[in-house]
Amino acid sequence: MPLGEKQGWEKSDSRYCGVETEFDDDMPGVLTSNLSPGFFDFVVAPLMNPTYRPSLVEKDASGSSPVLPFASSDLVLDLSQWSSHVVGKISSWIDLDAEDETLRVDSETTLKQEIAWASHLSLQACLLPSPKVTSCANYARCVNQILQGLPNMQLWLRIPLVKTDEDAMDENSRKIVDSWEVWNSFRLLCEHHSQLSIALDIMGSLPSVSSLGRWFGEPVRAAMITTNCFLTNARGYPCLSKSHQNLVTAFLNHSIQVVISGKPLHSVPGSGLASNGSNVNNQSVPSSFSHLSHPLKSYLDYIGFLFQKMDPLSEQELLKLGFRDCLRSPLQPLMDNLKAYTYENFEKDSMKYIQILLYHRVEHSMGSLRVLHVCQCCKVLMVVGAGRGPLVRASLQAAEETGRKIKVYAVEKNPNAVVTLHSLVKLEGWEDIVTIISCDMRHWNAPEEADILWTHRTTTGFQKLRSTLELWYTSFIQPVTASKLYSDVKSNKDIMHFESAYTVKLHNIARLAPPQPLFTFNHPDYSAKKSNERYKKLRFKMPSDAGSALVHGFAGYFDAKLYKDVHLGTEPSTATPNMFSWFAIFLPLRTPVCIQPGSDLEANFWRCCGSSKVNYVVPCFSF
Repeated sequence: MPLGEKQGWEKSDSRYCGVETEFDDDMPGVLTSNLSPGFFDFVVAPLMNPTYRPSLVEKDASGSSPVLPFASSDLVLDLSQWSSHVVGKISSWIDLDAEDETLRVDSETTLKQEIAWASHLSLQACLLPSPKVTSCANYARCVNQILQGLPNMQLWLRIPLVKTDEDAMDENSRKIVDSWEVWNSFRLLCEHHSQLSIALDIMGSLPSVSSLGRWFGEPVRAAMITTNCFLTNARGYPCLSKSHQNLVTAFLNHSIQVVISGKPLHSVPGSGLASNGSNVNNQSVPSSFSHLSHPLKSYLDYIGFLFQKMDPLSEQELLKLGFRDCLRSPLQPLMDNLKAYTYENFEKDSMKYIQILLYHRVEHSMGSLRVLHVCQCCKVLMVVGAGRGPLVRASLQAAEETGRKIKVYAVEKNPNAVVTLHSLVKLEGWEDIVTIISCDMRHWNAPEEADILWTHRTTTGFQKLRSTLELWYTSFIQPVTASKLYSDVKSNKDIMHFESAYTVKLHNIARLAPPQPLFTFNHPDYSAKKSNERYKKLRFKMPSDAGSALVHGFAGYFDAKLYKDVHLGTEPSTATPNMFSWFAIFLPLRTPVCIQPGSDLEANFWRCCGSSKVNYVVPCFSF
């Protein structure tokens, strides 16, 4: 049963909670025991008897091995049940980097057999055991080999979320080991394969907030929470510390599934279960216990409670759901004619039109009441890039509310949108107020000077329209870990896509350092040299407590001053709230850069202009 019903969360994996189980030949019984109504949504179950070792299997006279001791036949469940309710758990004893040759060979054989069996069952995912040592080259080599021929199944590498202190010591080197370092070395050897992801083992103590932040840019699919992490509240029920609550809530917000593991450690009032997981008569709880109770039900209920406490998504966020971490080529309205659905999406962004209305505040002559109205000197208003007319409508509405008379020029190059504009003007009776100009604004010679100028676009091409236009806008840049975005770019298997910029509703990313201003453009600009080429070198300082991280690219934002104190932008610290028609830019790096805690990341940015296009060049390195 999903953790709860929330608007916009119906298709999110975070609604589902799983349970880690022990090996059991009776797989139907395992599902019945754990997935009954009100219980868990899926099980993470071993597929093979843990006592099995290939080297111990006796061969018959012909030299062939007998049938392997898998959990059960694939016929005991429908394929839909295998696919929807079972995550295969690969035997935890395997060690492909062991010095003992027999163990190493057995491990490789078993790993390939179990994943082949899981693929045969059409499982969606398999949980790989944690690397036994920091140096796991052979393990990664074998997994990478398997991934090359693995269709549509995810491999979750189990990684313990340990603190980077004396609790995380490698037995061989006795040096501090960061679990992220283990993951990073493993995925680099697997060439950033999109089907390799992470299952984080959550411990009782957590790393710093900065260190935790790195994981939200990585492909984390599951958070394994052991019962040891839970505290006991005043009523005897399990609960989590505030830091663990925040972490679980953040996981849920990033569509990361929670998996409960371990034995019950709480004696829940009225459950009849003692803190050791036995009932009050000291009888152990069987694998097929009563449908009326589950020894881990109270832990599941608590995760459901955290899910229900989460703030519901706003209407604006619901509109953005389908755009999260989805690469899109930036719109080119000066080069291409936009489609009706693009205009429709823009027009849903009411906050943008509210924000860009240009108002003055004046004192009312009858007292201290303040009223908002369009600038008194306004006579001529130009909407440059009018589209289907939302800015025209907003300006005339403002003029009507404040008793101002205005003359509007609606300039639009898209002939299809011009048809809509003519229909709108005729429908509203604006023929004497609005003049429609079917022309590229860069080639239009305005018959008079504008008092107010509204546009969605850069102002370089129409600087001549108003001599007193004052406007500036600044671009900002920020290094990010964005494993999904990088994998999506890499999947195209060409250099061209790495040399492109993308608009993205950023979600599953880790912001590694605060954004820094990059290029600023001022209008009007009457300097002798009017080149829009730019160059700047930026240096980002990595937090010393965050641990190492991988820079997959840069997120780009903007902040624009439209009029006096009226701003519009996407830079996170000053972003216009509830605005969704402008997303961030993602600039991918062809080769991700690994950065160490406390180190500097230096990046050089060139904005190169040609006769038909603008290019950005972004080399960077860490030191």
